[in-house]
Amino acid sequence: MLARLPLYMRLVRLDKPIGSLLLLWPTLNALWIVSDGRPSPMLLIIFTLGTLLMRSAGCAINDYADRDFDRYVKRTAERPITSGKIKAWEAVALAAALSLIAFLLILPLNTLTKELSVFALFVAGSYPFTKRFFAIPQAYLGIAFGFGIPMAFAAIQDHVPMLAWIMLIANVFWSVAYDTEYAMVDRDDDIKIGIRTSALTFGRYDVAAVMLCYAVTLAIYVGIGIALGFGWLYWFGWLGAAACAVYHYGLIRNRERMACFAAFRHNNWLGGMLFAGIALHYALRG
Repeated sequence: MLARLPLYMRLVRLDKPIGSLLLLWPTLNALWIVSDGRPSPMLLIIFTLGTLLMRSAGCAINDYADRDFDRYVKRTAERPITSGKIKAWEAVALAAALSLIAFLLILPLNTLTKELSVFALFVAGSYPFTKRFFAIPQAYLGIAFGFGIPMAFAAIQDHVPMLAWIMLIANVFWSVAYDTEYAMVDRDDDIKIGIRTSALTFGRYDVAAVMLCYAVTLAIYVGIGIALGFGWLYWFGWLGAAACAVYHYGLIRNRERMACFAAFRHNNWLGGMLFAGIALHYALRG
């Protein structure tokens, strides 16, 4: 088991934390807003570890679902299952174990949060299979990646207000933006193997679609900032996020593979800017 540990770590992408951060930023946004800037240490630990565990479980299921496709994609051909270094059943078992640990983490929380976690698990587990038939599976991914938002509100308020669903919608648009950039990297391989991605669905309008999704995300956060009466530090963070989106346009406009991948990875900064603006607003207000 110890000898195989590096393979399991690769399977769940512990060597690539960018995916966990893309899940974590919107969850932290929700925690800070619903707690008025003072989330309890227990909730911070639960949601941070839960995010890491569920992202890792999702990666294992994704590689299991895509094991017959990944061998035809240059970037994924050497993943542990596809290369034969890990058996398919090991990935399923690991995903189940990680999901169980994540569920155990939320046992101290209320019933609504537990119920939402079951739906979150279903969405995360079924996402990889949507690439067979959904034209824009990245929108489904946005629900999976953002379901920590309603769970955070439920954990503190024991109900999910409209604000939480609006934030989830923003996350869906953001996910479509950054995962389309990711899909642009594999466009040629995806055409050959016949899976569905937003990059293929949008076609020659892919860059415009990405920028439109960024615009919708940022517009929703303008509405949130105005509705909640956020101060100048929030808007400073918002401007930083907007600057990131503009920078991404410069990276993806020529559709070069590595530049598109760099834009995808840089979304960590966009999410971090939005969170920084929210956190600094509450910190200044005391």
